[in-house]
Amino acid sequence: MVILSNNYNNNSVKAYICVKIKLSMNWAPRHITSMNLDKIDKKILDNLQRNGSITNLDLADKIGLSPSPCARRVKQLEEAGIIDRQVILLNASALSLKLTALIQISMDRHTPDRFELFETTVMSHPEVLECMLITGQSADYQLKVMVTDMERYQEFLLNKITRIDGVTDVHSSFVLREVKNSTQLPLNHIKPG
Repeated sequence: MVILSNNYNNNSVKAYICVKIKLSMNWAPRHITSMNLDKIDKKILDNLQRNGSITNLDLADKIGLSPSPCARRVKQLEEAGIIDRQVILLNASALSLKLTALIQISMDRHTPDRFELFETTVMSHPEVLECMLITGQSADYQLKVMVTDMERYQEFLLNKITRIDGVTDVHSSFVLREVKNSTQLPLNHIKPG
């Protein structure tokens, strides 16, 4: 990823995989159970990550199972919390969402109420694709934001983000070219039991 900067002030594998984790002080994962994954489970996960709309019949054919056992395994993976949900990915460029910004945000106080207010507010903005509480930087949060253009970004930043109580510093970087963008989680660490 190439960025420009601009500053504004003001594992047998016991699998515990969630596809996306929401940031919230009160967030708790849905019930996730321990599950030993084998080669078939790994193939199912790999195929579903590549194409979430694949039919059970086609999935069963690809992994070498009959449809009923395949459907049972998928259901077990869902019940174990390993398959979190299925979504459709949209083409951002076709929707004129051409500007991606990575925003690092510093807060005035590191208190649960301050973080909860920030997180709740940020989660209400559809422009925010990701919100991460981070360490190793002077910032407390990193956001990934997508908008149509620089004018919309400035409006979003100045009228929404910098108006959240506790935000003291904002550092924006802009993506020039996306080298890799994947929603597939790595599965190569899973050693079938």
